[in-house]
Parts: sequence; C-alpha cells; structure tokens
Amino acid sequence: MIKNYETVFILTPVLTEEQMKDAVNKYSKFITENGGEIVHEDLWGLKKLAYPIQKKQNAFYTHIEFKAPSDLIAKLEVEFKRDERILRFLTVSLDKHALDYNERKRNGLIGKVKQERLAAAAAANAPIVTEQLN
Repeated sequence: MIKNYETVFILTPVLTEEQMKDAVNKYSKFITENGGEIVHEDLWGLKKLAYPIQKKQNAFYTHIEFKAPSDLIAKLEVEFKRDERILRFLTVSLDKHALDYNERKRNGLIGKVKQERLAAAAAANAPIVTEQLN
C-alpha cells in the first residue's frame, strides 16, 4: 500500500556542499529505486543544533516528502543507520491534514513566504486578499 511520508535527516557539518548534495541524492535515488516517488525535496542548509551531537554544534538539515510502500521505510532507516554521515533522522507518516499543510506551504500560503507576499502587497499599495492567503 502506497502511503505519504516525510523524512528529515541531519548530516555531519564536516562535509563539503558537494558531498552533502551527493548524500541527499543517494537517499532520493534509494527511495525512487525501491518503488517510491519524491513529492518535494528541501535542503534547509547548515543550521545550529539545539544540543551537541557527536561534539558537533551545526549540521546540514534535509527534508524529503515522498510516497512509498510501507516496507520501504524499514529499508530506508537501515540505510540511514549504516551511513556515518547521518547524525539523526526521523521519518513520519502523513495524514490528510499534514498533506494539506505541506501543499499550502509549498504554494506560499503559509509561513515566511506568506509574510513576504503580504509585505510586497502593502509596499505596492495593492489590496490584500486574506482569504487566499490563509
């Protein structure tokens, strides 16, 4: 049965930008080769950790939303555990509300993009239509 999932994993900060992208591509390819479909991929970049992990203060964050058969998750998590570049990971199943939220966020109706659109509309003296933005 195909379900919707999202996974967030953090990579060690000692990697170069190219090595980090190679690691992300490896997992994207792993998902698609095992019957999954990538819906959205977002590289959040180098962020400060809330607490040190393996004496590291920063890490590369990556978010991947995908559709896959449920047996793929166990295989994916085994791959995460085997990779020394991965500091932490979390994979969750998405319900209809999470799917709606993610879709709205990608379309700029939620979060930082929404505020930027509101500010741009205010600067241009354009009328703000809040029904579309909420």
